[in-house]
Amino acid sequence: MVGYAEEESCFSSGEIEIDESYFGAKRVRGKRGRGAGGKTKVFGMKKRGDRVYTQIVNNCSAAELVPIIKRLAPSDSTIYSDEWKTYDGLVNAGYKKHYHVKHSDDVFANGRAHVNGIENFWGVAKSRLSKARGVKSSKFNLHLKETEWRFNHRYENIYNLLLNRLRKSPL
Repeated sequence: MVGYAEEESCFSSGEIEIDESYFGAKRVRGKRGRGAGGKTKVFGMKKRGDRVYTQIVNNCSAAELVPIIKRLAPSDSTIYSDEWKTYDGLVNAGYKKHYHVKHSDDVFANGRAHVNGIENFWGVAKSRLSKARGVKSSKFNLHLKETEWRFNHRYENIYNLLLNRLRKSPL
């Protein structure tokens, strides 16, 4: 499934939501928010009405996230993000249409400007992974990509998709 998810990762132009999320224990004593210790940082992109892409990242800096965005989203795409400072340079990176949602002002949607689609995926992924009652960090990427693939094909018969894929390229 990881290979299948990677094959389907590029987006065509359109409306794309971007966000980062942190996976791990609910609370590490003394640390909160983006700097919470022991959490795995994951960057995600979701094309509205289509698919999602996730990637584990070392940090959520512009140096790491902007190349991912440029690799997957055409420059004529409309990008929606939260107000995280990393996304401020997207206009300089060639994206003319970039809209922010100010979560700090309790604004979660302003017309078409929202990141509710990718936030929905984070909820699905965290719920699905919590049922595993902990995942080894070495296997986390496999679980994340499986969740991504299942989400992208949620309206299809997954059994038939896998069967057809395995017939084309057996293990």
